[in-house]
Order: sequence, then structure tokens, then C-alpha cells
Amino acid sequence: MAIRYKTYDNVVDTLTCVGDLHQQIKTTTTGDIWDIDLEKNTLYPLFHITPVDVDITLSEKQFNFQLFVMDLVEPDLSNEQHVLSDTLQIITDIIALYKHGELLQTAIVAHGEESRYFVDDEFKCEPFTERFDQNVTGWVVDFSIIIESVLDSCDIPIVQTNTCIK
Repeated sequence: MAIRYKTYDNVVDTLTCVGDLHQQIKTTTTGDIWDIDLEKNTLYPLFHITPVDVDITLSEKQFNFQLFVMDLVEPDLSNEQHVLSDTLQIITDIIALYKHGELLQTAIVAHGEESRYFVDDEFKCEPFTERFDQNVTGWVVDFSIIIESVLDSCDIPIVQTNTCIK
């Protein structure tokens, strides 16, 4: 089976798909965390993917994200502990799918590709309670997805000429 190298689109689309398929997550979004419109009719729990950066080596790319899972809390905070418990479980589910998930493996193989997503073994989840204007609470985790990627100059769409060499 040939290796098809993943692109940024593949990585983000797969992560978004994982959020969309999770039965507890009602809304999946991507982009800068401050661009989330919490005032609109957002359905919760919300899963948000924030790209941070990409590390490139000769043989791989590491896509670094912050993953947020949040839900509404009552104004008197009476359900805050319950919301923290549920949103932490959702983050744990996402980590487990990338680490051991048959669903993720099967979906990739069904498209004629080998599974080539790798993640670390340890994750640190940080709770937040007062980060946003809306009454939401949840967890954020730094999440890196590593893919195989050859740093190859053979397929670059460039005109072969010596005009740049002075």
C-alpha cells in the first residue's frame, strides 16, 4: 500500500471529523479561539480546534493544536463540577481515538491509506472557568499530531533556471 503524505487539510479535516462524530459534541469549530461567536445560537458542548504551529523535520511534520471542549454552566455555577467532568471525558475520548481508536484506523484504511497519524503518550489538560464572556467552562489540551513527511525538493512546482543564482 502506497504512503500518501498528509497535508494540513487532511489533519484538520480528520480532527474536525472526530469532533463531528462524537455523540456528545454538538458543535465543532476551528480557528483562533477569540473568533468563536459564543453569543450566537451555539449548541453545546463545543469542541474548538486552534492551530498553534507546525514543526518540520526531514522525515515528519508535527502539527500543534490547542483543543478546547466547553459547555454552559448555570449562572450560580451549580453544575460546574459536572460540566468539568463531562468535558474532560470528551477530551479523553479524542485522545484515545488518536492513540488506540479503531474508528480512526478503519476510516483511514477505507480510503486506501495506511494510518499515519501519531500522537504523544502524555497530555496535560487545563481547566478554564472564566476565559470567555459566556458562562462556559471546560478543558484545553495541547495536542500534537505527527505525520510522516519527506522534505523533498523533487516535486516543487518551480521553473528550472539559473536566474536566481548570482
